[in-house]
Amino acid sequence: MWLVVGLGNPGDEYGPTRHNAGFMLVDRLARAWGVELRGRLFKARTALARRGGEEVLLAQPKTFMNRSGLAVREAMAGKEVPPERLVVVYDDLDIPLGEIRVRKKGRPGTHKGMISIAGEIRTDEFARVRIGIGPLPAGRDAADFVLEPFRKGERELLEEGLAQAEEAVALVLDGRIEPAMTRFNHRKAMTGNSET
Repeated sequence: MWLVVGLGNPGDEYGPTRHNAGFMLVDRLARAWGVELRGRLFKARTALARRGGEEVLLAQPKTFMNRSGLAVREAMAGKEVPPERLVVVYDDLDIPLGEIRVRKKGRPGTHKGMISIAGEIRTDEFARVRIGIGPLPAGRDAADFVLEPFRKGERELLEEGLAQAEEAVALVLDGRIEPAMTRFNHRKAMTGNSET
C-alpha cells in the first residue's frame, strides 16, 4: 500500500488558499480515481483507491498544517505503511507558480507541515512533491501570503502545477521517481529558506 498525503488546513475558509495546494492535489486524485474523501480515519479525510494491483490511501490531515504529522503517523501505523511508501504533496514559496519539484528525501526546511511530519515519524526519508506557489511579493509577510486565495489571474498557472503534480505522483507510485525528478526538476528553485 501507498500513502499519499496532501497538506493544507481544514475548513471552507482555507479551501482556496495557497497553503492548501496539497489538499487541492489530493482532491484532484480522488476525482480522477473515482473515490470520495471522508473524515473518519487517522485524524484525516481519507479515501482508499486501487491503482493497478496496489492500494493507495489518499489523506488530507484535519489537524491543521502545523500538526500534520499526527495524522500521518496514525495513518502509517494504522495501515502499516513504511516511509518508503509515503508521498507528501505540499506548497512551496521558493518554487514559481506553475512549476513543481520532486524529491526522494530531504530535510523539511521551514515548512511547518513537513517539520511536523518528520518529527512525528522520526525520518525525512520519504518522497515529496512540492507545488510552486511563489514568488513571495516584495514586502509581503509569508505567513499572510500563503493564507490568501489564489487570484483569478493565477488560476491557469495553478492548474498547470496541479496537473504536473498529478503526473509526478503517478510516476512515484509506479516506482519511477528518478524519471519524475529528471522531468520536473528542470529549473533551479528560487533563492529562499525553504527546502531546495
